[in-house]
Amino acid sequence: MGLGEFLRTRRARLLPADVGVEPRGRRRVPGLRREELARLAGVSVDYYTRLEQGRSHNASPEVLEAIADALRLDETERTHLLDLACPPVPARHRRPEPPQRVRPETHQLLDTLHRAGAPAFVVGRRCEILAQNALFRGMASEYDLDSLPARERNAALLIFLHPRARHLHPDWEQVTEGVVAMLRFEFGRHPDDPLLGELIEELWARSGPFRLLWANHDVHERVVGTKRYNHPVVGMFTVTYQTLTLPGVPDQTLYVYTVEPGTPSADALRELAAWVEKGSCPLADEAS
Repeated sequence: MGLGEFLRTRRARLLPADVGVEPRGRRRVPGLRREELARLAGVSVDYYTRLEQGRSHNASPEVLEAIADALRLDETERTHLLDLACPPVPARHRRPEPPQRVRPETHQLLDTLHRAGAPAFVVGRRCEILAQNALFRGMASEYDLDSLPARERNAALLIFLHPRARHLHPDWEQVTEGVVAMLRFEFGRHPDDPLLGELIEELWARSGPFRLLWANHDVHERVVGTKRYNHPVVGMFTVTYQTLTLPGVPDQTLYVYTVEPGTPSADALRELAAWVEKGSCPLADEAS
């Protein structure tokens, strides 16, 4: 039902005026009606209804593109629509995936970025924090990453479940929206990934905010953006993050944080670097 739910949520966010449709009659629910969307996409109402109800599994790429145009989907949403409409065939005998390993060259790159004053870390498909440089470790000292078991070094689990997450991330609601949207996108690409499914089930069971956001069906890719941190030692500062998919390792993403030169955030990051070099990173309970 993932495809149908995604189509319904995208249809619900469009108003008739957004797409030049003359509103008629009283509307019981927000957004376009099925017949209005079908008309815009150039398909029959019956066909679109069957697609939204999960009773049609052979939509052509041309039809999906027409529906995407009618729904005004962005590029990430279009990719997600195609993933949902054409899911991979599950392997009959799926072998357990080996633990992800970060290559030595990537560890060297992380160290180089540390020396350049840039916090950086590597994230896996399921939001696992696979490696980080010392400067990022200092930024995330609230989490005390090195003391956590490997499975708990997970950005999604930390942001939703760690007691210090809301303090570290002053824009916690915005951050959680992005995390869930990225998980949604990855789940569309890898619906048969059992570990990803287990992560989503755990978050669903333990976090009410996660359940609300998951129901929105928003999708987002890791590209570029800004984020604020409220550090227990250097205070509030803003970073710009950029991401890079590591060559030859499509399920590993490198995050690099930078700050605008000559700003209070640049001063805070220099102070943080000096603090890290002194080996002064406190544990989460020491910073409380």
